[in-house]
Amino acid sequence: MSTSERFLLDPSPGGLLTPTPGVALPSSEFSRISADSGRIVVVPTSPNHEQNLKKSVRYDVPSFKGQKTESGAPLHKPREVGQKDVLSGSLAGSRRVVKEEPKDARFIYVNDPDRTCLEDSVAGNKVRTSKYTFVSFFPRNLFEQFQRVAYIYFLIIVALNQIPALAVFGRTASIFPLAFVLIATALKDAYEDWGRHKSDSVENNRTSMVFDAGFYKPKKWKHIRAGDVVKVHANEIVAADIVLLATSEPSGIAYVETMNLDGESNLKTRHAKQETARKRPEEEAVGGTLICELPNRNIYEFQAYLDIGGPHIPLGPNNIILRGCELKNTSWAVGVVVYAGKDTKAMLNNSGAQSKRSRLEQQMNRETMWLVLILLVLCSVGGIGMGVWIHEHHDHLNSLPFYRKKDYYEDEDYRYYGMLGEALVAFLSCIIVFQVMVPIALYISLELVRLWQSHFMTRDMEMYHAGSNSRFQCRALNINEDLGQVKYVFSDKTGTLTENKMEFHSASVFGRDYDNAQVTISAVGNEDGMIAPDDSAVLGEQKWKPKVGSKVDPKLFRLLQGPADTEEKRAAHEYMLVLAACNTVVPTRVQLTANGQLEMKAASNDSGLGLSGFIEYQGESPDEQALVAAAASYGYVLLERNFDNILINVIGIPHRYQILGVHEFDSVRKRMSVIIQCPDGRIKLLVKGADNAVMDIVRRRDEDENAASEVRIKASLVDTTNRHLENYSRHGLRTLVIASRELDAKLYENWRYKYVIASTSLHDRVGLLRETSQMVETSLNLLGATAIEDRLQDGVPDTIALLREAGIKVWVLTGDKQETAISIGYSCKLLTHSMHKLIVRESTKEGTLETLVSLKTKYVISSPSGTTPVSNEELELENVEDNARASSDSYDGSLNGSFSSSDGGNDSVKQLALIIDGNTLVHALHKDVEQELFEVARACNVVICCRVAPLQKAAVVNLMKRKTGELTLAIGDGANDVSMIQMADVGVGLSGQEGRQAVMASDYAMGQFRFLKRLLLVHGHWNYQRLSYMLLYNFYRNAVFVLMLFWYILYTAFSPSNAITDWSLVFYSLIYTSVPTIVVGTLDKNLSHRTLFKFPALYGAGQRGEAYNQRLFWLTMLDTVWQSLVLFYVPYISYRQSDADLYGLGSIWTLGVVILVNIHLAMDVQRWNWLAHASIWGSIVATFVVMLILDSLLIEGFLPQYGTMKHIMGEAAFWFDLLLIIPIALLPRFCVTVVKQRFFPSDIQIAREGEIMGTLSLSRSDKPPSVMELSRLPPA
Repeated sequence: MSTSERFLLDPSPGGLLTPTPGVALPSSEFSRISADSGRIVVVPTSPNHEQNLKKSVRYDVPSFKGQKTESGAPLHKPREVGQKDVLSGSLAGSRRVVKEEPKDARFIYVNDPDRTCLEDSVAGNKVRTSKYTFVSFFPRNLFEQFQRVAYIYFLIIVALNQIPALAVFGRTASIFPLAFVLIATALKDAYEDWGRHKSDSVENNRTSMVFDAGFYKPKKWKHIRAGDVVKVHANEIVAADIVLLATSEPSGIAYVETMNLDGESNLKTRHAKQETARKRPEEEAVGGTLICELPNRNIYEFQAYLDIGGPHIPLGPNNIILRGCELKNTSWAVGVVVYAGKDTKAMLNNSGAQSKRSRLEQQMNRETMWLVLILLVLCSVGGIGMGVWIHEHHDHLNSLPFYRKKDYYEDEDYRYYGMLGEALVAFLSCIIVFQVMVPIALYISLELVRLWQSHFMTRDMEMYHAGSNSRFQCRALNINEDLGQVKYVFSDKTGTLTENKMEFHSASVFGRDYDNAQVTISAVGNEDGMIAPDDSAVLGEQKWKPKVGSKVDPKLFRLLQGPADTEEKRAAHEYMLVLAACNTVVPTRVQLTANGQLEMKAASNDSGLGLSGFIEYQGESPDEQALVAAAASYGYVLLERNFDNILINVIGIPHRYQILGVHEFDSVRKRMSVIIQCPDGRIKLLVKGADNAVMDIVRRRDEDENAASEVRIKASLVDTTNRHLENYSRHGLRTLVIASRELDAKLYENWRYKYVIASTSLHDRVGLLRETSQMVETSLNLLGATAIEDRLQDGVPDTIALLREAGIKVWVLTGDKQETAISIGYSCKLLTHSMHKLIVRESTKEGTLETLVSLKTKYVISSPSGTTPVSNEELELENVEDNARASSDSYDGSLNGSFSSSDGGNDSVKQLALIIDGNTLVHALHKDVEQELFEVARACNVVICCRVAPLQKAAVVNLMKRKTGELTLAIGDGANDVSMIQMADVGVGLSGQEGRQAVMASDYAMGQFRFLKRLLLVHGHWNYQRLSYMLLYNFYRNAVFVLMLFWYILYTAFSPSNAITDWSLVFYSLIYTSVPTIVVGTLDKNLSHRTLFKFPALYGAGQRGEAYNQRLFWLTMLDTVWQSLVLFYVPYISYRQSDADLYGLGSIWTLGVVILVNIHLAMDVQRWNWLAHASIWGSIVATFVVMLILDSLLIEGFLPQYGTMKHIMGEAAFWFDLLLIIPIALLPRFCVTVVKQRFFPSDIQIAREGEIMGTLSLSRSDKPPSVMELSRLPPA
């Protein structure tokens, strides 16, 4: 027996043996190759093989280089490896090695769920998407809430107040604020989770038809198990992940909609294998063993094989329908459950929205730490002051009123701890009294305001896309304000800037460019729903025509239709054959039924050619659909696609081609190939792919040394095609290279042998198939290239222009060729002809470094003063208030993308645009080179990265995010954009042609790129301005209250007792002052959307942090000190000589501070509405009402202050003090505001003044006015 007939044998669960290359088979009687099918059939020789279901037999065979057998196969020497040797009787004394197979596969026994679940730990089909159960809700919810450090702070405060020595005010009152926040959040979480519970109950109690005891019976989803045979009818949702066994279509095809899984609305095709497609469980016994990979979350991959008593049947992602998919255009489908319940891919991918923290919240934490430090200083003053006071009055402590340390009745001290102990107690008591310095209500207010902001964004009809019927989606509530501070936008090209609706544009065939496509051959027909042939071309009498066609070039059309048999025509014929056959598109035949409805069914052998109607191509790739439609327009109509053959109508004559193997497209090879057997028996390899991936394997001149003329023709063909490709790319077209080759029988048999082994492997199937493809994907005959047009979306150029005017740098990260990316850059106004393009294309790290350094030298790009990465927490945003809008930066005039040539003599200033490809980025992103890349890229106005992989996109985003500390936004529409979207501070997904993987990974989702201008310039600006003011106001509101209490303890021997009631201390942040800040933070607007569009540079205020920064924080604290002094001393001086009691004076302070902070807020409201009026003035009224109610309660805890407020309200001094506090406290703030707006106005203030006075022209011209126009408006 020759070595080429030897195999590696793996005993299968069904007793069959699968060949694996490179291992000798002891006897040829165990295997044979079917001559008619080309399949390897391995016959078991012992009934005992059934006992070795989970054993494996392996022979590890090293090859001897240079030694070959007569058949050309490498010569191998067997070497046994394993754990133990056993003798097999069937092998007649030959030795083999048996070892246990690792637990990296799952065994599914078809129609035997009991055995399946018994031998493997297989999950049931009951699912739970809820977070909590009745038992786990309380502990888990508390644990999640206390992830916020501030909550731990408040818990410590509550615990301290429960200590009798520290109980400054009522223990119950101290618990109320934290309990309110915890309960409110818990109720919200419980309400949301109750909805999930109800949804789970509905899902688990659905029914499906399950085969049991010879019949299909309805069974609830939660009772379905792995191994069950399930029958799904049209428009039903699949209950679990099932491998298709049969469908209502004779070809075994089924159409599914995966909207519930990945959001894609286009129909997908799934196939039942030919060996099972015609079997019916109710007619014959169904059995077998399915061996698949363990459950994983990859919804686009599946590796398994089926053993039903013959050769192993390979299974892949096209053979499985996942849970949540809906069966469409197929009467029924039968499958076996492989993954159920929590093991299904849908459940493994079931995760919540991304959790991110906004830049503003990070800065808020910094200010919170300052407030804690101020709190500790105040408490230290109180503690030290108490210790000093006790030291000075130590000899009189027993005789001092209200302090007397000794209880003469019991002859013991009143909890007296000595000087140090009393100081410590005073310190801790002050922490309890001043605890509101850190506003606990701010967290609730933030969540509510963000929720309402998200509601307004999702309801904005200006961001509704009618074409896809998609609204704006807000998937992350906690980063709304980041939309107003974005500095860099990283965008995909295809489907993001363009429509991703492909149209065949040009063809390069055999060195000739056919780019004059004029005539459309499509014509979906007359009133009967038939296809009417176009009068401009004769396509024969074929009754089935494609529903969607494309324009054709008359010259190419005449060449294909003509009778001449030339080399050029043969190349054009094979070119069109590749377009029609090398794809995964499935044709469906659509025709009118008797009742006038359109009926769709898969085109198959049983469909019949006599029917009339039109063909609609179903495919997951718009590119493939465009190529197949183009081939059909030229007369190569794909009519049927089955398991192992396709039917193509070639110029009116149907030809059936046998499919011998398919190597699908992958990101490594960047090409797809199919091996077919032509009607004349020839075997051909048809290939299409990216230019760099196919041109490298095209047959070159050194392979044809014996044919000089042919060499010249082939060299000329390659050069000409490359020129055509460059020309297509310059026009922004998507390109593919088309090639083919004929395979001899020997090469085909060798390939087929390895292909069968690779396609049935459970481990690294993709890698093995890739290695197998390299056997035949060499020495290809170049046929030509294709050019597909992907038009820009509406509004893209205007949107990019507005974003750039707003100071946002737009980068494009695409997988297209450099020329295509540059062309699109010009089309969308990203690039201008006045820009100087810096093109970097290097193949080594040293070359990349040298090029970047030379660019820095040539264009005088200065290095930053510090190269240390800037973290978000360390970022300090300085407030720069000049109308020229020059950002403070470490670059010497070059940051804004301009340069002065170092050649001298040229004073002109140009803008820079960097174009860099993926191969160069491999080296440029190296840690030794990335700093140079960063410096050059940041100095450029525009950066275009072409031919980049998904992870490179994420790496580029991470580089700028890490080095600059600026906020980044990434926007894309496909699965290749997910890593980039997740890496950016803000991720935006588009509901595009490539599905919704990007949407599911994003923070925000919308229908078109043009909506980005409204999202950032309008909603982003509003959100940032509102929340910035809200944070500063909350800090001011609580600090002024605490400082007022602090001035009081200076007059009470530093005692932490206070004149304000316990409940007023609690209600101040929760009831008295909380509603107005929420309303203003939700509804207030400083500028209209028309003004923000008119002057996009106003967006720069958010980028520079003008509304919230440390300078504003400390100015606010300074103003707070003044207002608190006025609040305390006006009533104190007024009542110092009176007989007003403690709580009466406290009532004035409480009402005074509530009125003051609300008037303060009213001064800053920029757009009044009835809700603002109701909340601000209503809060003042509500405070009066609540205080009067508390003043009237005859409860033990309220007796000390009973009636005090009613008494003091009867005095004129009470009302006089309240009226006097407001103007004195607010006068400095008012004066500073007037001077600033009159003499040093910001652009936002000038624009607002223009709005109010009506001096702004809100119509945009072709060239929008600059920000400097704002400074020309008349002052107030």
